[in-house]
Amino acid sequence: MTVLDTRPKAAVSRDGRETTRRRRRPSVLLVVTLLYLLWSLLPVLIAVLFSFNAGKSRTVWQGFSTRWYYGDPLRSVWHDPSLHTAVVHTFRLGLLTTLITIPLGVAMALGLDRWRGRIPAGANVAVLLSFVLPEILLAVALLFVATTLHTPLHLGLWGQVLGLVTYQLSYPVVIVRSRLLTIGKHYEEAAIDLGASAWGAIRRVLLPMLVPAIFASTVLVFADVIDDFVIVRYLSGDASTEPVSVKIYNSARAAPTPALNAVASILLVGSLLVVVLGFLAYRFFTRGERADARGLDVFTGEV
Repeated sequence: MTVLDTRPKAAVSRDGRETTRRRRRPSVLLVVTLLYLLWSLLPVLIAVLFSFNAGKSRTVWQGFSTRWYYGDPLRSVWHDPSLHTAVVHTFRLGLLTTLITIPLGVAMALGLDRWRGRIPAGANVAVLLSFVLPEILLAVALLFVATTLHTPLHLGLWGQVLGLVTYQLSYPVVIVRSRLLTIGKHYEEAAIDLGASAWGAIRRVLLPMLVPAIFASTVLVFADVIDDFVIVRYLSGDASTEPVSVKIYNSARAAPTPALNAVASILLVGSLLVVVLGFLAYRFFTRGERADARGLDVFTGEV
């Protein structure tokens, strides 16, 4: 077994002395990155700040207050029925869509990984096509189906869920298939050789190894659904099925108050919590793989 030298490389200077090579920091790229972060995050931070404004202005600071979250008895998010309903409906859409999309996506990924022929090849192309298909095109098509054709699809909660599942299904399929390609088939084949059935090998060997990909898909789908605008707007039935994004759009021009900033901040915090929990869970599930990778960086062996 050979131990790799991980120390910084040394270079010989003109006078014969060894000097350690140091990587130059890409200062230009660092500045561009910081400017981009400021440009993209500063408006969001300002919007969140004004959700705590004591007055009705969304541009002039009038003191700190939680009035627009629960203090105002009429217009706060907690007391305004329309805003409260929008928040609840948004998270309901995210939960229902995720619970339906993830099992379907995992099953479809497993099927496409094992099925060979023209039909699975066409299904694979259809999955990849959804990444380049404009969302508004799918929304208009689903609206036509819901309002013109005699189908079980109707405007409202379940129409929105069906449209979101159709649009989001490609994410778990692609992520889980990528994980399957990384794992390979030797673990499953070894389990079958040791006496496990085909379903037992999938349930007891393959699915635990797919947990990081499944969890990442869950976080991605949920975070994307609660921010969706196009599909949920076209398929909303009445005011009770308007999520936060549609509610903000419909109320933005009608003398809005900082309550809209508050409801958007609640949605932002929810998305951030889901992403952070997903990242921590992914780190937890892949801790053994990272340890193996660090070991390979230091040691190499030959039989």
